[in-house]
Amino acid sequence: MPIKRIAINTGGGDAPGLNAVIRAAVLAAHNRGWECFGIRDAFNSLMLPEQYPEGWLLPLHRETVRGITHLGGTIIGTSNKSNPIKFPMQDDKGKIVQVDRSDDIIKALKTQKIDALIMVGGDGSLSIANALYKRGLHVIGVPKTIDNDLDETVITFGFDTAVSFATECIDRLHSTAQAHQRVIVVEVMGRYAGWIALNSGISATADAILIPEIPYDISKIADKVIERDRSGRRFSVIVVAEGARPVGGDFAWLEEKEKRLGGIGHQVAADLAAHTGKEARVVRLGHLLRGGSPTTFDRLLALRFGAAAIRALDQGENGIMVALDPPTVRYVPLDKATHRMKTVPLDCDTMLTARDLGIVFGD
Repeated sequence: MPIKRIAINTGGGDAPGLNAVIRAAVLAAHNRGWECFGIRDAFNSLMLPEQYPEGWLLPLHRETVRGITHLGGTIIGTSNKSNPIKFPMQDDKGKIVQVDRSDDIIKALKTQKIDALIMVGGDGSLSIANALYKRGLHVIGVPKTIDNDLDETVITFGFDTAVSFATECIDRLHSTAQAHQRVIVVEVMGRYAGWIALNSGISATADAILIPEIPYDISKIADKVIERDRSGRRFSVIVVAEGARPVGGDFAWLEEKEKRLGGIGHQVAADLAAHTGKEARVVRLGHLLRGGSPTTFDRLLALRFGAAAIRALDQGENGIMVALDPPTVRYVPLDKATHRMKTVPLDCDTMLTARDLGIVFGD
């Protein structure tokens, strides 16, 4: 059946480059004579229609997407609490239960005569896309995460912007750490993969980098700080991924019930102060890494992904994710793209480079 109307959904955490994907997809679709719509706030608008009197579909025209390539965020909104497969609802007894509302999603799209859905997101969103595909929906996935932890694509858009900003921040912190002879611990995003911490830490000449892939021994980090003090370098900069954890210890939780990570920076700083007697300060970059304009690399990659998603639909593809495989963008089955997380290989060249530079990981 020929494509006439498509919908675009941006789900999960925002990332620089989302608007570029939307723009490329809309322009490429309109060039084929297709109508485009955005689903407001991921699937929240569809499952909670009473909160959206303006409707859950936002028409996307050439004028709608003009001048948005350089903008952060997403013009159609997003949410990381709109999983239609496990949507929280109140039962007859007032208890919150998880309900599978995927049939509601498919029915609503068919009612609006939407022929295909482009899902832009990370592992969670693309797993939802895969589930909807298996229930009969025509779906194309576009990989998005600043964590760079999606398998089957060399890199995801948003990652370069996050690393570039983190590197700039760490650069700035070197001078104040040196001026006050302090230890500064910089906590960056990275739940279960340490790509941001690793790349920004090396680029900004951190003294230690703690990543989820390597449980750390705090005494090894303290030894590095003390060694630098003895050599006359009386300050240290430690980069910590939010998912880092000590040997035999657990993750640091801001909210354990909702599984929100955060706080490992303060834990590391307190432990280092106790071990070294030095003053330690913490800077948590958090959502600053998600905001702002995408870098040139991320803009171009996002535009390529958006256009590739439309080409895939035009070629009759279904149930696939577009993926970067330099110098081309290829198509990967959603099943394969979501079967495992891409973590930092401990024998990769970047890790070997860090160790050759004398950066410690606490192992």
